[in-house]
Amino acid sequence: MNEQTAQIEQNFPIEQAKQENFRLRHGLWAAGGFLFFALGMAGVVLPILPTTPFILVAAFCFARSSDRLNGWFKGTKVYKMVLEGYMTKRSMTLRSKLTILVPVTALLAVSFAMMSNVPVGRAIVAAVWVGHIVYFGFVVKTER
Repeated sequence: MNEQTAQIEQNFPIEQAKQENFRLRHGLWAAGGFLFFALGMAGVVLPILPTTPFILVAAFCFARSSDRLNGWFKGTKVYKMVLEGYMTKRSMTLRSKLTILVPVTALLAVSFAMMSNVPVGRAIVAAVWVGHIVYFGFVVKTER
């Protein structure tokens, strides 16, 4: 019995360390979720800050933080407006696609114009824009 008690006492700090590591990891995921959610909310108001990528990263972080935070996030208006249709049906309405593509196109057009002396930068910006058009135009299904 004494050997078992000693072994249990030795394992207790290990289990406690694992639990603290678990809490820290989930706390960091939650902090990341709130950070990217805040950036996404700022993107709703500011035209130069895209909303969707930040909301996607927030969804990723909240899914790894806790079930409670993930449930809260999925209940927000921004999630329902931006991601819910895509996450459940793997499709988006035309309005949702345009809500993403119009600001992205405007931002990339400004970037393209500012890189008049950087041909490689212009090529990269053009490739990113074409990638967005191809992805949202041909890969993501359109709800009718």
